[in-house]
Amino acid sequence: MTLFEKIEYLARIEKTKDRMEKAGLEVLVIIDPANINYLTGYDAQSYYVEQAVVLDIDAEEPFWIGRRMDIACARFTTWLSPQNMMGYSEDMVQSRLKHPMSYIAGVMNEKGMGKKVIGVEMDAPHFTPRAYEVLKAGLPEAKFQDARMLVSWVRNIKSPAEISLMKKAGKIVNKVMQAAVDAVQVGVRECDAAAAVMHAQVMGTDEYGGDYASFVPFFCSGEKASAPHLTWTDDPFLDETSTNIELAGCFKRYHCPLSRTIYLGKKPPKKLADTAQWTIDALNAELETIKPGVTCEQVDQAWRKATAHTNVTKESRTGYAMGLGYPPDWGEHTCCLRPGDRTILQPGMTFHVISGIWMEDWGFEISESALVTETGYELFANFPRKLIVKEQTSK
Repeated sequence: MTLFEKIEYLARIEKTKDRMEKAGLEVLVIIDPANINYLTGYDAQSYYVEQAVVLDIDAEEPFWIGRRMDIACARFTTWLSPQNMMGYSEDMVQSRLKHPMSYIAGVMNEKGMGKKVIGVEMDAPHFTPRAYEVLKAGLPEAKFQDARMLVSWVRNIKSPAEISLMKKAGKIVNKVMQAAVDAVQVGVRECDAAAAVMHAQVMGTDEYGGDYASFVPFFCSGEKASAPHLTWTDDPFLDETSTNIELAGCFKRYHCPLSRTIYLGKKPPKKLADTAQWTIDALNAELETIKPGVTCEQVDQAWRKATAHTNVTKESRTGYAMGLGYPPDWGEHTCCLRPGDRTILQPGMTFHVISGIWMEDWGFEISESALVTETGYELFANFPRKLIVKEQTSK
């Protein structure tokens, strides 16, 4: 049973075909699991082996090709006709002698695509150089082009049904972040706090459960708060230290990321408290700039203007498009809030607006997930936007 009505998938297919036509593509080979899900509903953790959705611009519906045993997954989760679900044999799975792309190429030849202009997702994280070479070898008369983020850009504007799912992810992340705040205490191991977070992610709310997120939760404590993407250790949290946390609520593969910083102790150092204040002020200024018609660059400039009085230079972006995702990323790899990105904001776009400062031996991080509305923005989560200070005693 699909997550959305068939009519919504058909509308996504038509938008994709429109972009294909403008790009001069006759066929599109889709590898990114998020894009596969977006067009077909396919949802299984089978992307560790080769799988693809192939869309011919002249066909009524695409077809899914994957491991033969995973046809059952396609049957349970997609809207595709049974004849458009095909599987390769087990002797091709992670073999040094055979490769599933040769099977996919064979199916495409049988369906008359062997001499067409074929777009492939060259930036897809699960599309290896070997897979590309085998696919090309199996279709020697085809012309290949880099389709880059073609489907990802179609995904950029969310439908009301998608937004509804992201709002549920927002309710989940409220509980998940509270679980993190409750778990981070002096003497508690980082791994135990991470376990509490992951438990909350899967438990979801009383009304609906949650999914695994595309990122594991990040816990960066003490001097490691100077690094943005570290996971937990079995070290205990220490008194008079701060911990940066980045995590997400996830519902039906739609994400709501959120970041906060927790300080354990009576009073945070002045440099941390001051940085927290102007960073939050800058995040507020950035959020208030979000509305249809402004560019991603202009939203980012609001953050940089608000921090111009500091001596801090921030090289990283201050936000990015996000939503539907599978590991290794909940980001959509399309528009970013940074200098030079002149993408115009439209209603239905969704961003992780992240204000992170990472110094030599400390840091501060805070973020919000936001929807671009007809008149401005709306937050998916509702969690106190502040440096969280917890006075603790060692256990």
